[in-house]
Amino acid sequence: MPTQTKENYLKAVYSLNQKNGTISITELSKAMNVSKPTANNMVKKMMGKNWVIYEKYKPLELTQKGKKLGALIVRKHRLTEMFLTEVMGFGWEEVHDIAEEMEHLNSEKIFDRMDEILGFPTTDPHGSPIPDKDGVIAKPNYLNLTKIKEGKKVKVCALTKSSKDLLIFLNKKNIKLGTEIEIIQIENFDKSIEIKLNNTEETILSFDVCQCLLVELID
Repeated sequence: MPTQTKENYLKAVYSLNQKNGTISITELSKAMNVSKPTANNMVKKMMGKNWVIYEKYKPLELTQKGKKLGALIVRKHRLTEMFLTEVMGFGWEEVHDIAEEMEHLNSEKIFDRMDEILGFPTTDPHGSPIPDKDGVIAKPNYLNLTKIKEGKKVKVCALTKSSKDLLIFLNKKNIKLGTEIEIIQIENFDKSIEIKLNNTEETILSFDVCQCLLVELID
């Protein structure tokens, strides 16, 4: 089976581990959009590479080797996204598919050079942390916009997901990383939020959209 496929599975396991702490075969099969037997078969192949540890009826675990390799795949993906936006002028909604291809490139020099040109960034265009060369990744303590009370001001720092449709929607609303948001009113019925952007423009965001925005309070 091609290395790219194995790496995609490993990245999925790594991402689930970062998000949930534990990983089940069911979660992995959903993430990869395959059947549980197919996911289970790939887990056996990853065990053969000493990437994961798995016992029936127990959560899937990453080995230290698997954790570092998964982090380095994510590192290449996020550095590529940052290079495409900051150096090549792509929009943040355009970079994911290109980075999906680049993350499997086996050339450490290219990504080290990207890192240097970019000034060693710590986050990607969507605010997600970039693992360092040793696979160490920071865990920012951001708040979800749905948890912010009326009257408070915050700054957008990251997204919980970065689907193309969401990014295009945020572009239309003039919301990007660094945008300042003031909570004007929270609607009791559907929890939609009326906000003011950068002390000027007012708009309304649905609860679903607000769940996608990670922020920090502005004193």
